[in-house]
Amino acid sequence: MSRADRERWDARHAALDPGTPAPPAALGGRLDLLPPGGRALELACGRGVVAVWLARHGFAVEAVDVSGAGLDAGARLAERHGVAVTWIEADLDDGIPEGCRGPYDLVVCQRFRDPRLYPAMAALLRPGGLLAVTVLSQVGDGSGPFRAAPGELVTAFAGLEVLVDAEGDGEAHLVARHGEAALAPAPPR
Repeated sequence: MSRADRERWDARHAALDPGTPAPPAALGGRLDLLPPGGRALELACGRGVVAVWLARHGFAVEAVDVSGAGLDAGARLAERHGVAVTWIEADLDDGIPEGCRGPYDLVVCQRFRDPRLYPAMAALLRPGGLLAVTVLSQVGDGSGPFRAAPGELVTAFAGLEVLVDAEGDGEAHLVARHGEAALAPAPPR
């Protein structure tokens, strides 16, 4: 990502209100699919509203974004809600940061699309782990370099057990599970 892009994201995050913790968009109305805690990684976390929501629901969360201003806003939100999140400033155009080592019980990525990262995202899941991805889509909207083609997510994650595959209104949502083992109970909270 260019310096100008990073600065644009910093300016955008600095201008927004702190936000309210919220679940991943791909799990909207499907929170019964959420693992009962464990380790979570959120890629392209922005201001951290999902990361903080996950931490409030018992996850040990690592959250990655290119924007220092977004991560600062996330840290303030986490403090306000009395939870801890590990914030990692990194450019995902360079790949998933080396410090983000799975396995994870949950990997979330919202509104950041880089098909080169799809195999690495799936590889970070532990057996039984859940992947929740939301990207801009050509379905119900126009084409463009940041929009997924119809069926892109379900094709990219065909090696996982697809639980939710929804496309429309310019977004695509996928929830998939690493199908090799059932979810283990979460550690005590």
